Amino acid sequence: MDVLTDFPERLQVGGLLYAGDSYLPLRIRSIRPHDKVLLIAFEGLDTPESVGEYRNQILHVPAADRPSLPEGEYYHHQLIGLRVVDDTGQFLGVITSILDTGGANDVYLVTSQENRELLLPDIEEVVLSIDLNSGEMQVHLMPGLLPNE
Repeated sequence: MDVLTDFPERLQVGGLLYAGDSYLPLRIRSIRPHDKVLLIAFEGLDTPESVGEYRNQILHVPAADRPSLPEGEYYHHQLIGLRVVDDTGQFLGVITSILDTGGANDVYLVTSQENRELLLPDIEEVVLSIDLNSGEMQVHLMPGLLPNE
């Protein structure tokens, strides 16, 4: 299994994972690292054929099982769909994707109602506040961030 989580330590024998779009529960029977992947056996899946139906499936963990993040840090799924407004209150669009640049910060892809795209770096000079309760991110548009500037 390729591991996409930032918290692989939560994958433990006896733990539950949920397979595919139907979220079929699978209990971990054994787990061990192998190169850059994990070899996992599930209870009740004892033959290569029974395991084969789960090949290339995404395995999910319940949201309640995810570790808490420090103040000011968010999971990507919490940010997707947030309304984005600038510091004057102008609606810019909605976060439709988050680009992991592999560098110091992520970049938010904001899509307007007219399907125009805006890339905003996740830096404190740009992202002023995030309010998950209201579903809104407030940003400051530094020179050069808007297209045609």
